[in-house]
Amino acid sequence: MMDLKKNLLSVIKKTFGKKVLDSIVNNNELTIIVDQKNIISILQGLKNTPTLEFNQLIDLCGVDYLEYPKGAIQDKRFAVVYHLLSIKNNSRIRVRAFIDNNEFPVIETTTALWPAADWYEREAFDLFGIMFLDHPDLRRILTDYGFVGHPFRKDFPMIGKVEMRYDPSQKRVIYQPVTIEERNNVPRIVRDEGFHNG
Repeated sequence: MMDLKKNLLSVIKKTFGKKVLDSIVNNNELTIIVDQKNIISILQGLKNTPTLEFNQLIDLCGVDYLEYPKGAIQDKRFAVVYHLLSIKNNSRIRVRAFIDNNEFPVIETTTALWPAADWYEREAFDLFGIMFLDHPDLRRILTDYGFVGHPFRKDFPMIGKVEMRYDPSQKRVIYQPVTIEERNNVPRIVRDEGFHNG
């Protein structure tokens, strides 16, 4: 079994060199940060290098860094994070690739490397609006086809003007004006001014 802090990081740096922009070890977990243009070659190397063999994709998710302090990630708003497992070495790694274009985030698909990435990438597309080049079936997976926007983006409005529901009489999904009245969800504090301790 690889000692994560010593062997794994040194093997990764030796294998990929300057393609690894940064690395973080936190809670005995390794995260490497890479440029999006190198993502496929790095993931292929992590999967196929005999000393690494990260051949299982555990998860893939989108991240929106809109509210992070400026300069912390060079003003790149979106990232895709890949969580990989090496069963042979009993180790995990997290690979984070920041996307260059904040207005129209696009990154290459990993479905050729891991077919399981199909649904994960569809989820990241649906919820964050991240496009995956050459994905075999990139369409919404959790929201309705007519849904406008991407609900996990940090600037997505918390309340809309339209709601959808299934209408049993019409036997289809219909859209209608929102029927929930707006309310303040801040808890009200009740103080007993006459309370005396002692």
